[in-house]
Amino acid sequence: MQSELEVEKPPSRWKLTVFGVVFAVGIVALVITGIQSRATGAKKLQEWTDAQAIPSVAVQAPGTRKLTPYLDLPGRLEAFTRAPILARVNGYVKSWTADIGANVKAGQLLAEIEAPDLDQQLLQARADLLNAQSAARLSEATLTRRRALADQKIVSAQDLDERMADLASKQANVKAQTANVDRLEALASFKRVVAPFDGIVTSRETDIGALINSGTGVPMFVVSDVKRLRAFVSVPQAFVPLIRRGAKTLITVPEYAERTFDATVETSTQAVDSATGTTRMQLIVDNGEGLLMPGSFANIRIDLSLERQPLHVPASALIMGRAGVRVAIVDGDNKIRFKPIVIARDLGQDIEVATGINIDDRVVTTPPDGLNEGDEVRIAGADKKVPAAQLPTTTSTR
Repeated sequence: MQSELEVEKPPSRWKLTVFGVVFAVGIVALVITGIQSRATGAKKLQEWTDAQAIPSVAVQAPGTRKLTPYLDLPGRLEAFTRAPILARVNGYVKSWTADIGANVKAGQLLAEIEAPDLDQQLLQARADLLNAQSAARLSEATLTRRRALADQKIVSAQDLDERMADLASKQANVKAQTANVDRLEALASFKRVVAPFDGIVTSRETDIGALINSGTGVPMFVVSDVKRLRAFVSVPQAFVPLIRRGAKTLITVPEYAERTFDATVETSTQAVDSATGTTRMQLIVDNGEGLLMPGSFANIRIDLSLERQPLHVPASALIMGRAGVRVAIVDGDNKIRFKPIVIARDLGQDIEVATGINIDDRVVTTPPDGLNEGDEVRIAGADKKVPAAQLPTTTSTR
């Protein structure tokens, strides 16, 4: 009688074989996957290590600072010609005919001076001249008679020579006395104080009865030619090369704030004041309307001759050394190249470069220590476009 429980049949051999093969394949796949994972990790580690060995730098294209085509500076207006008039003779003021603000012509009488001492000296000089002329005429007549006697052998040749010498002496004395009279007459002409040129009396520092000493003290009058004015302005050294002779300028003054007056750059001192770092320039202003006054302050706007916009780099980009001032440039192969530069101006955070770099250079903004020529570098944010430096517009100098 058979048992009710069925006895299970043992697995067949081929199933065990298949299971073993599958298990072995799985083990092999697991081993291969592990090896590949380790190889990939090692490769990434090597790449990371190599990347860390290449320094990363930030670069920036040289910036351009947009300059305004003019320069505003304070200046002072002066008369084109200004003549302080002092007396040439001693005396007292007899009268004056021109007060401050008066328009005068060349040679016009401004004042008269009483000089009694000079008048008496002139009278004496004229008398001395008459005396010398009389003595010369007598000497000449005597010489004529002696010559007639000498022809008759009545007087000696020595006597004749003495008379000739006496006449020459008397004639020389006449010339001396004539010169003295001319000198005193010329001096007496200065009793009339006249205007040296057309202009305006801008100062009168005398009055009737005032004691006058020649060549000393305060000028009696000051006459100024104000049809044209000179404007003087101190230009910072950096802007001097940008201002040409003949450059046009505009002048404004507080009393005519809404008007401008034309002027032209005439000349400069061709030197820099060591105390201020500026060069003094002279401008010529047409003042035909007579609105501008000498001695007043003005704002002067000078046109600049801008041939190119200057390039700027951050101050941190400068490398100082025995080779001079340089900046580090990243070339097309991402390698370092050093370029010497010439600094035009130090603007604080930025440096204006005169020569040495181009607008398309990639300048290392903060070069690390130990950076050498030809070193390979990585550019920080290389996937982004490197912008040029954004610099503010230069404002006028005040």
